[in-house]
Amino acid sequence: MEPQTLQEIIDRAFAGLGQAREDSAPQLVLREVGTITSIATGIAKVAGLPGVGFDEVLRFPGDVYGIAFNVDEDEIGAVLLGDYWELHAGDEVERRGHVVDIPVGEGLIGRIINPLGRPLDGNGPVVSSARLPVERPAAHIMDRAPVTVPLQTGIKVIDALIPVGRGQRELILGDRATGKTAIALDTILNQSGQNVLCVYCAIGQRASGVAKTIATLREKGALDYTIVVVTEGNDPPGLAYIAPYAATSIAEHFMEQGRDVLIVYDDLTQHARAYRELSLLLRRPPGREAFPGDIFYIHSRLLERATHLRPELGGGSLTALPIIETEAEDISAYIPTNLISITDGQIYLSPSLFELGVLPAIDVGKSVSRVGGKAQLAAYRAVAGDLKLAYAQFEELETFARFGARLDEDTRKVIEHGRRIRACLKQVESAPISVPVQIAVLLALTAELFDGVPLERMTDAEHAVRTAALGIPAEVGARLEGADRLSDEDREAIIAIARQALKEFSATPDASRPESKTAVGPGRKHE
Repeated sequence: MEPQTLQEIIDRAFAGLGQAREDSAPQLVLREVGTITSIATGIAKVAGLPGVGFDEVLRFPGDVYGIAFNVDEDEIGAVLLGDYWELHAGDEVERRGHVVDIPVGEGLIGRIINPLGRPLDGNGPVVSSARLPVERPAAHIMDRAPVTVPLQTGIKVIDALIPVGRGQRELILGDRATGKTAIALDTILNQSGQNVLCVYCAIGQRASGVAKTIATLREKGALDYTIVVVTEGNDPPGLAYIAPYAATSIAEHFMEQGRDVLIVYDDLTQHARAYRELSLLLRRPPGREAFPGDIFYIHSRLLERATHLRPELGGGSLTALPIIETEAEDISAYIPTNLISITDGQIYLSPSLFELGVLPAIDVGKSVSRVGGKAQLAAYRAVAGDLKLAYAQFEELETFARFGARLDEDTRKVIEHGRRIRACLKQVESAPISVPVQIAVLLALTAELFDGVPLERMTDAEHAVRTAALGIPAEVGARLEGADRLSDEDREAIIAIARQALKEFSATPDASRPESKTAVGPGRKHE
């Protein structure tokens, strides 16, 4: 090659630049940028975004995002979803042109994420197949099917007396530290092998409590079919506000594929408080208990998304277990009454029963399932009616007997039978019980086989029946879970197994009824 002069090199370079300029087309991107006028805890006031829409995502410096919440004529009130303490008045704010969305898909199963879809478990980025808005309209009425298939919780008192169906919304409420989360976790643990996907949404919980819950799920192998959405107590209130909606969008993706999904909101008290905090900071007018006027609507539009779809739409279901914390057993407070009116029943946990050691501390009298026996296995329906009536009679007579009145023999018998029902309905945490074993214990109760067992030996006696029930033939167990009715042959076979197991625990009437001449006083020591 001939050597090039400096001038030739310069000419060639300019020719290349000219060609590149002709080939390139300018890419003009329209951006609408505003500025922060003021910052407060979890919110920002923004000016200069005339085209912004309600619930639109805004981007702040430092990769912090927010939601346009108040859209006024001259100012935008934004809810911040990140570390707002690094923002200052005068910073630029950019419109993103879409609402808040979250990744969904099979890649989320077993992951722990925040409401924006960012991983919290240190296992790398989240792999998703699609993204869905966190706020979505609920299924139309004509797209819904009746709730007919049970969702077994593995907890005897719930499956027998307060049944939950797939597609139902069952509220769990009670005072602080009465076992609300434990019931929800036991229900998740019992879905192992049931082809039910679970979503656990922790809203504004203590980091230590969330860590304990996740450790339990991992230890029991439940994280293999569970997605955990977490906001901690020190997160911005905006994240706590969108958390249950984001978790529901994740669950809806699987429901629309025809799968059965269980979602737990733990708890909506914190959600309501976060929304109240944001509303007051944004100067929205307060109402009862300082909550804004639309506090009912934020929960109704969330829980109405739980449903059972028609077979033509895949037949999937989304079962919701919202949790609410009451104060001083006041279930008539604002938020509890709102949620009781929205849901299809409630499970109430009593501090009095908790203090007596009756765990789970479920008050059967104040708890109800508005779907009821329609979503209950036939084997349960055969025993549940008699059991609930006997337990209700016992509670009424026990209250009356505390006055020290002398009781006749029939009344004493009802009270003794009720005490054994209460003892049998006790259950330790994180130990869900299978359907055949539950049926064996409940049939033994209704047949009064436990009535001859001393109260102090009831735990051992009930354990003996459960151990013996593990030997129920597989074909009988299959009939219990699928038959339209409990046959007399199966009933007698199970009762015979229970009777055999209780032989060594039988006692004389005098030994089993030490308070036969007094009212109930001494018997309370066994509670």
